[in-house]
Amino acid sequence: MTAKTKHDFRVDRPAATLRRSVTESIRQAIATGHFNAGDRMPERDLCDMTGVSRTLVREALRQLESEGLIHVIAHKGPVVATITAEQAAGIYQVREVLEGLAAEQFAIRANDDHRAALHTAFGEVQSAYDTGDVLMRLSAKNRFYDCLIDGAGNEALGSSLFMLNSRAMILRGRSLQMPARAEKSLQELKALIAALDERDGKKAHKMAVAHVRSAAETVMQSYQTVEE
Repeated sequence: MTAKTKHDFRVDRPAATLRRSVTESIRQAIATGHFNAGDRMPERDLCDMTGVSRTLVREALRQLESEGLIHVIAHKGPVVATITAEQAAGIYQVREVLEGLAAEQFAIRANDDHRAALHTAFGEVQSAYDTGDVLMRLSAKNRFYDCLIDGAGNEALGSSLFMLNSRAMILRGRSLQMPARAEKSLQELKALIAALDERDGKKAHKMAVAHVRSAAETVMQSYQTVEE
């Protein structure tokens, strides 16, 4: 793992849904390693970090608890949940299925606006990767997947990926902190974009699955390193 980078997790108040913004801010703080597995998350610290009231922080914590991202322990408060190697492997298995389907559907169903948005999002991913900042990489990658899902035009698929995304984002953050992963990830996404541009559903499915498997391999190696 690389050294922690200082990020600003304060919430932009004009945001459409403040509670959602607070939830996302805390989720990103966990994903980037600001809070690690097993760390306590005192409400006062979270209020200072996000710049919002304790009521909003508590609402966000309830949402994150429902996603399995944190546990609230009696007399201790919120604690970041641990994702075991077995759980991580299971998440990647499901990601393969869902993201492969999303890519296949996008290739077949996306219109010109969807394709333009995805290309713009990929440009943002490239720029974010150049910065080396994990939070920027994570945010750009999330926007890329939002565009992919939007163009796939399958509401049930989008809902399923949303439910998985919280824990998947933590693993994505872990993967993006691996120095050797960045360039390989970009090459995989370029191959996916090419298949999508060709409107080749089967090829797009194959490229999306390959991307997820490659990320899984990187993250699972990190679990082995910790165990050793």
